[in-house]
Amino acid sequence: MAPQSEASSAYGLLKEAASASPEAIAVAQGETAWLTYRELDDRVLRIAAALGQYGPPGSRVMLASKNCPQIVEILFAVWAAGMVVVPVNAKLHAREVADIASDCAPVLALTSAGFREAFTCPAIIIGSPEYADLGSGEPAAPAALAPGDLAWLFYTSGTTGRSKGAMLTHANLAAMAQAHWQDIDLPDADVSLIHAAPMSHGSGLYILPYIAKGARQVVPASGAFEPDEVLRLCRVHPGATMFLAPTMVQRLRLHVEQAGVDPAGCIRLIVYGGGPMYVGEMRRALATFGPIFAQIYGQGESPMTITGLSAADHVDQPDRVLGSVGRARSGVEVRVVDDDGNACPPGTAGEILCRGATVMAGYLGLPEASAAALKDGWLHTGDVGALDNDGYLTLLDRSKDLIISGGSNIYPREVEEALIAHPWVEEACVVGRPDAEWGEIVVAHVVAKPGADVTAAALDEHCLARIARFKRPKHYVFADSLPKNAYGKVLKRELRES
Repeated sequence: MAPQSEASSAYGLLKEAASASPEAIAVAQGETAWLTYRELDDRVLRIAAALGQYGPPGSRVMLASKNCPQIVEILFAVWAAGMVVVPVNAKLHAREVADIASDCAPVLALTSAGFREAFTCPAIIIGSPEYADLGSGEPAAPAALAPGDLAWLFYTSGTTGRSKGAMLTHANLAAMAQAHWQDIDLPDADVSLIHAAPMSHGSGLYILPYIAKGARQVVPASGAFEPDEVLRLCRVHPGATMFLAPTMVQRLRLHVEQAGVDPAGCIRLIVYGGGPMYVGEMRRALATFGPIFAQIYGQGESPMTITGLSAADHVDQPDRVLGSVGRARSGVEVRVVDDDGNACPPGTAGEILCRGATVMAGYLGLPEASAAALKDGWLHTGDVGALDNDGYLTLLDRSKDLIISGGSNIYPREVEEALIAHPWVEEACVVGRPDAEWGEIVVAHVVAKPGADVTAAALDEHCLARIARFKRPKHYVFADSLPKNAYGKVLKRELRES
C-alpha cells in the first residue's frame, strides 16, 4: 500500500493548522495560553524524534495520565513518529493498566507517577526532567503512513470482562472527524474545546476534528471536571465547546441552578454521549442552557460515530426524538436485526449493527472475537435498540442487560426512564436478579434527591401509572450513590452481584 500524503494523516491535521495559523493559541492550561500552533508543531516533531529511539514505526506507546496539556503534544508526536498511541484513563486501577500493557506490549509509557510500577517497559513521568528531555533534540521528519495503518488502540472499559483493544486506523480517525464536521459541529479558529471529560476517550478523540480547524484545546488546571471551573473557562475562552457524559451535564445543570449563575451566552455547544440521557433530564438541561446540545452514540469500535442528534434536532422535538440516540451518521449504515440476522420491522427491538469507514479493523490479537464482532462486514455492537419509521434509533440496553421475567422481555432503560421521571429520584439503575419462580425479577437501585423521603410504595405507584405491570420493579434498593467506572458509566455488574 502506498504511503498516504502528510495532509491526510492524523499528524497532518496539525501540520495544516500550524501552516495556516502559526501564532494562534493551540493549547491552553486553565486560563493561560500554553502553546501556539507553531510551537506545538515544533515540539511534536522533536518529541517524535525522541520516541523513535524506543521502537520503529508501528510500535505502541501507552499514555496513562489524568487530563493535562501534554496529552495533545503526545498524541501528535506518536503519530508523527508512525507509532500507535494507547491511552488509558488515569482513574483505572494500576492492575487494570498493567493488564492493558501486557496485552499491547508497549515500547514506552508516558504516565502519571502513580502508574510507573505498572509497566515493564521504559516509563517516563509526564512533567519530569526526563520528559522535558524528549523535546530537546532536533525535530524528526514525519513518518510516511498508509490510511490502513494503526493509529489508536482503544481499550473497552472491561466492565464485563478483560478489556479488548479496538484497532483504530488513521482512516478510521479521518472518517470520524469528517462525520463530526458534517453532522455535529464545524468549528473554526474562534472555538475552544474544553477537556472536562477524560482525554483518554471521547474528549481526546475530538482533539482531531478541532485541531484540524485551528480551534483551541483548553485543559482545566484541575485536570478534572469541576462545574465552577468549567463555567469560568467558558467565559475566558471563545466559543466554548465540550464533550460531557450525561452525568456531567446533570452536575453542571445542578451547579448553575444552585449557584444562581446565568449561563446565557457562556457555552457554544455541549456534545453528550457515553451513557443514557433521560428525556426528563434533557428537557431540564434545555430549559437551563438553551438549545446548545448535540448527542452522539458510538463505541470504541466505531469511535463517537454510529448515530447522532444535532443541536437543531433538540429544538421543539417530541419525547420519542429526545429519547432516541438520533439517526445514522454520515458515511454510516445502521440496521437492527433479530437473532437470525433479519431486519426488524420499525419499532421492534433487536441488535444494533453498523458499517462504515469509522468501524475498527478488529481487536488486537483476538481473531475470533474480531470475526464475531465484524461478521458479514457489519459491526455487531451488542446493543439492543429499535428504529422508527423516521430512522431514529432508540437505544434500549446492552443485550446482556435484557431481563427476561416470566417469559417477557424487559429493557431496563424503559424502567429507568419511568423512575427518573419521579420528582424525588436523582438516579436509577435497573438490573435483573435470578428468581426461582420468574427466572429473573426486576431490581431497581435508586438514589433519592437530597432531603427527599421516597419509598418503595410511592415508586411502585409511580411506575404502575407509566409502564406495564410486569415491567415494574419487584424490589427496590436505596443507596447514596451508584457505582461507576472511570468514564461515569454505572457498573451494573457490581449491582447484580450486590
